[in-house]
Amino acid sequence: MGVVGYAPGVYDMFHIGHLNILRRASEHCDYLIAGVVEDDVVAKIKGRPPVVPHDERMEVVRAIGIVDEVVSDWSSDKFEMWKQLRYDVLFKGDDWKGTEKGLRLEKLLGEVGASVHYFPYTASTSSTDLRRLLEGTL
Repeated sequence: MGVVGYAPGVYDMFHIGHLNILRRASEHCDYLIAGVVEDDVVAKIKGRPPVVPHDERMEVVRAIGIVDEVVSDWSSDKFEMWKQLRYDVLFKGDDWKGTEKGLRLEKLLGEVGASVHYFPYTASTSSTDLRRLLEGTL
């Protein structure tokens, strides 16, 4: 199968930043798995549920035709997902780079021969900003 990549994300209100990360990830592996984070995990991490339900977010990611497989991401710990999927490289936006979470993940993945590849975060559009716009707080 070659290099297996994993691109986890909430993918709420799918936008150009999501598309960018998946396009770039697909160029750096032979088989790309997108992990769509489950609603309860999102609520725990962000303090609120996503706008778009989990099943619909999975279908949107599947429909764009960039990824080879879409899975439900049930953990905020991406090393737990590695245990299930055994990917070679995890793709994340560079907003994780240098953070405690990012450094921990780099260390754990390095110990099993996997790595983290960061892509520039698309600052012009974010789901958080879209949500604020919808709520009238932006």
